[in-house]
Amino acid sequence: MTAPRTPKIPYGGDYNPEQWPETVWDDDHRLFTRAGIDTLTVGVFTWSLTQPAPDTYDFTVLDRVLDRAAAEGRQVCLATGTAALPPWLAKRHPEVNRTDFEGRRHRYGQRHNFCPSSPDYREHATALASRLAERYADHPALLAWHINNEYGGACYCELCAEAFREWLRDRHGTLDALNDAWWTTFWSHRYTGWDQIEPPNALTEHWRGPDHTAFQGITLDWFRFTTDALLGCFLAEKEVIRAHDPDTPVTTNFMGTFRPLDYHRWAPHLDFASWDNYPPLDAPPTRPALAHDLMRGLKDGAPFWLMEQTPSTTACRDVNPLRRPGELRLATFQAIAHGADAALYFQMRASRGACEKYHGAVIGHAGRDDTRVFLEAAELGRELEALGDRTLGARTPARTALLFDWDSWWALEISDGPSRLVKYPDVVHAYYRAAREAGADVDVIPQTADLTPYDVVIAPALHMVKGDLATRLEDVAARGGTVLTTFLSGRVDEHDRAFLTDVPGPLASLTGIRVDEWDARPPEFTQTVPELGAEARLVFEIVLPRGAEPVATYGTDFYAGTPAVTRNPYGDGEGWYVATALDQPGVDQVVRRILARHDLLGPYADHPEVETATRVAPDGTRLFFLLNHAPEPAHLTAHTTATDLLTGKRVEQGDPLVLDPLAVAILQQSRILQQSRILQ
Repeated sequence: MTAPRTPKIPYGGDYNPEQWPETVWDDDHRLFTRAGIDTLTVGVFTWSLTQPAPDTYDFTVLDRVLDRAAAEGRQVCLATGTAALPPWLAKRHPEVNRTDFEGRRHRYGQRHNFCPSSPDYREHATALASRLAERYADHPALLAWHINNEYGGACYCELCAEAFREWLRDRHGTLDALNDAWWTTFWSHRYTGWDQIEPPNALTEHWRGPDHTAFQGITLDWFRFTTDALLGCFLAEKEVIRAHDPDTPVTTNFMGTFRPLDYHRWAPHLDFASWDNYPPLDAPPTRPALAHDLMRGLKDGAPFWLMEQTPSTTACRDVNPLRRPGELRLATFQAIAHGADAALYFQMRASRGACEKYHGAVIGHAGRDDTRVFLEAAELGRELEALGDRTLGARTPARTALLFDWDSWWALEISDGPSRLVKYPDVVHAYYRAAREAGADVDVIPQTADLTPYDVVIAPALHMVKGDLATRLEDVAARGGTVLTTFLSGRVDEHDRAFLTDVPGPLASLTGIRVDEWDARPPEFTQTVPELGAEARLVFEIVLPRGAEPVATYGTDFYAGTPAVTRNPYGDGEGWYVATALDQPGVDQVVRRILARHDLLGPYADHPEVETATRVAPDGTRLFFLLNHAPEPAHLTAHTTATDLLTGKRVEQGDPLVLDPLAVAILQQSRILQQSRILQ
């Protein structure tokens, strides 16, 4: 099953009419019509309303919400409401409240506050989801099911401890296998009974927080278990929904590069991926772009839904900057450029009280239709209406892949040595940014993905190498492709045990190098890399070439002149290794050299502030997106003859093409030109 079929990009977002009298609903729907809002996410936090007591269900308000949406011609993404417990459930069954990392059982409050191993939580959550599905499966407004909301967090109670032990039995089979995987002969930790195993927390293996653990193996398995425990909650609700509704697509909203949950383990169980985009507003545009491409990669390149974004400002940070005029439109079209088939907000009307009352909304507290935010949202609604279905179902024809691996993320950042200052998302983003700003379309994929469609595979900080990945990377190079990996790659197996071979372990043959030593320095120290005119920081691996040729070297210290970047001929292709954390200009040079070898530099690679992306519609129409993230106009030369879908203007190849600040163009290539290229 795939995403819902719609005649245009669904436009709208989170709507909480249960917070307001029905007279306000009249104003809301009038304003929705003015803004082109056609899709509403409802019921996200309604458990205490729809089930006010253990044996009492009341769907009166939800009935009116859905019926009103249908009467107004709007569609609904209906949430199960199970993301926040009702107070009575926490009081009646205290074990549904989570126990934290320090071992404290929490009382009722906040949200994401349920124990995923609690039978009472599962029983009541699935009962509610079942009743909702039975009641609304055939409702004319229903477009999709939205299970729970932004899953996250962990519980360390005894129920979770016992569930962890069962999970370990399934994963390892025997205590001998577990002891070997965790290397428990260290510090006399060898287990002789399953009941001796405790969750790794502040009272057991950890100090100074979740990233400091004496036994990385047990902590790594705990992260995996937590992912699977919460996934089990999702699957339990999906199962009861499917009993009443076999056809309506089901999703839950992810959070992009969210460390606690391995979304690759969830992906097969979603009918379509969706996510909530709240990047720091001072982050480079490649940060949300990376998350978009990661979400698209969850379902083998299928389009995803942008389930939430703020129309103006967030409220959860210490400082919450305002989106400037034009930034909302640019962010929305960026999502569409990277594969979004829906554009939804949080929130439609600002809450009057509690912690999100100052969070941005399409409709503010006064309910006005003449605010800048409302007018921008309404203008965007008109553009999406005019765009129609021309981007729906379109896919990205990327020839460059970037490997993103939660296991490597976890293993790297819980490792003692060589440097806790190395952050996996930062390393990955540096290489992604270099490729994207050079104009390459990039698929962000798991280690298990098929690599045959790609000419270039970038695997930064590939700390953990699992299964047959090393062989498949060698195959990429052997057939003429290029593989790039970096420092701290090829270090450990799936259990976080060091490979008993030279670093970089299974990647040594492909990279043609050996690493015996590595130097870690404080953040203020920089090492020169003269050939690139670049600087490097944090970690400096000392490389011994074993077939590879140096591309760039270190400039100082006793290892001056030794390789910092190497290139190794392998079959008809190449394996590159970057042995240190280069600055962004250094990363850019390396990545652009690789992309140029495969003719993958974009037509506007000299304009890094102009983001480009390609999507190919189901009918074969090629759509080329240009997004100017600069506060100044971008003066370009059209690389093709095309028509801008947003303005209707035609441009000829070689004509001047000016993009205003924060402007967007979607170039649909001439049909005649497309056909001529196909014939060639």
